[in-house]
Amino acid sequence: MKTASMLALVLAAGLVPAQANESVTKGIANPAEQVLQTVDYANTRFSKLDQINASNVKNLQVAWSFSTGVLRGHEGSPLVIGNMMYLHTPFPNIVYALDLNDNGKIVWKYEPKQAPAVIPVMCCDTVNRGLAYADGTIFLHQADTTLVALDAKTGKVNWSVKNGDPSKGETNTATVLPVKDKVIVGISGAEYGIRGHVTAYEIKTGKKLWRAYSVGPDKDLLVDPEKTTELGKPIGKDSSIKTWEGDQWQTGGGATWGWYSYDPKLDLFYYGSANPSTWNPKQRPGDNKWSMTIFARNPDTGVAKWVYQMTPHDEWDYDGINEMILTDQKIDGKEQPLLTHFDRNGFGYTLNRESGALLVAEKFDPAVNWATKVDLKTGRPQVVSKYSTDQNGEDVNSKGICPAALGSKDQQPAAYSPKTGLFYVPTNHVCMDYEPFKVSYTPGQPYVGATLSMYPAPNSHGGMGNFIAWDGVNGKIKWSIPEQFSVWSGALATAGDVVFYGTLEGYLKAVDSKTGKELYKFKTASGIIGNVMTYEHKGKQFVAVLSGVGGWAGIGLAAGLTDPNAGLGAVGGYSALSQYTNLGGQLTVFGLTN
Repeated sequence: MKTASMLALVLAAGLVPAQANESVTKGIANPAEQVLQTVDYANTRFSKLDQINASNVKNLQVAWSFSTGVLRGHEGSPLVIGNMMYLHTPFPNIVYALDLNDNGKIVWKYEPKQAPAVIPVMCCDTVNRGLAYADGTIFLHQADTTLVALDAKTGKVNWSVKNGDPSKGETNTATVLPVKDKVIVGISGAEYGIRGHVTAYEIKTGKKLWRAYSVGPDKDLLVDPEKTTELGKPIGKDSSIKTWEGDQWQTGGGATWGWYSYDPKLDLFYYGSANPSTWNPKQRPGDNKWSMTIFARNPDTGVAKWVYQMTPHDEWDYDGINEMILTDQKIDGKEQPLLTHFDRNGFGYTLNRESGALLVAEKFDPAVNWATKVDLKTGRPQVVSKYSTDQNGEDVNSKGICPAALGSKDQQPAAYSPKTGLFYVPTNHVCMDYEPFKVSYTPGQPYVGATLSMYPAPNSHGGMGNFIAWDGVNGKIKWSIPEQFSVWSGALATAGDVVFYGTLEGYLKAVDSKTGKELYKFKTASGIIGNVMTYEHKGKQFVAVLSGVGGWAGIGLAAGLTDPNAGLGAVGGYSALSQYTNLGGQLTVFGLTN
């Protein structure tokens, strides 16, 4: 039985008793802290802090900064628990514990010894999307797939476990999800022909509890053919294997390197799977289930309640790993538990997160042309034949496809404000030419099979990005801010009616949540691909962001690449970025002037 005080705490956080990790729900309920990269289990990236608001945000100034000592792309954000800030870096994935009561003094530093051989196996820069906190423990999932549990006070390694094998192409770039007595982790490496999975480990010991694959036999997928549904219908026996030719599913991709959300009331967690392998679609006929799929799973057993494949037989690398944002809103005249997902394929999806029913699927960038629409009954996109990259089995250079492989949005997370009912979405406004070629599978070697070139969407503002406000109930853009480059940072919405985001040139920007009017901007030391966060210390609100250009869009700068087709096509598209910023690794913290 929970004590009365514990029960009150959980109920105050809007949760159901015995369904979530108590230390996490306590941290979520306290807006002065941030214990998860996603801010809360629902992935809203909304802060209840309102000391910094639309009226005074113009008075922000730099309060302090911290060099991470590492170059390459800095994704994710710091965590704040009590008076401590926890900061991570790209490879080699250093963790710093900083004392906010003592001018950011380094209390401890964890520096893992990882083999440099993992670096060339990482697809699109050596990024890491950050730490998570639960039960006095800081969790880090390293590039080499080592999951480490660090004592939050001392930095001591409580336990570590290997989640994958880099020699086969398995790496990690993602954060983790602590739920109940478990920590749930994914895996990267679809570009190397790995078979994606999610795995639960025991928080106290690191004991492996279950693993669920994205593709393959039912027993590996942890699905019930008669009870696991897609759009309300049972998926049936061997639902994945039947959609692959022969044993291709064994190198089928479906990596799980994105974000995870959790609904304590329904006791389900949600995430998306990545592209099928190879990128050459004619080499893998069929729908290639369950790549490109939203999963709803039970955290205790790993068993999937429902699935929904957004892009069957993906021909464009429209990875499905972007965040699932959980809200309760009225749709079709009644309050429903919703899940909103902005997919790489350019469609913004709204589903009933309890049943998996598809309610809305609309383009969140008007440039999207590879499909005309998504059929809400079948869930299938209506593909425009001229933009298919599987042209009657021939390897041809398909041109003018929008969006490019990095999608109308990649992993950079959107935010949601319950005050406005709007989602705030960092987007890419980029198109591509795509030419498949035959490729053979060799463990640990790239298994891509396509050459790409990327460029700004034509007949538009000439830039490569927009920051938009999205109405998820009606599937409409409310306002849009054009940007010269893709917006590759995570957004933050606050109760102060301000939305923050960063730009690839290095600007932190603050805009009005209702109108999109720019209220403040400051150019930091390097391009921003990190996620803006906010916290309160000694009664004062601060805003913080990591700078350090990189990621897929900035891979040319991060890795010193010059071939326009390198970086899976991104180097040429973002070549002008070098005129505005350079490599860095810095945390910048902002506060109001007195």
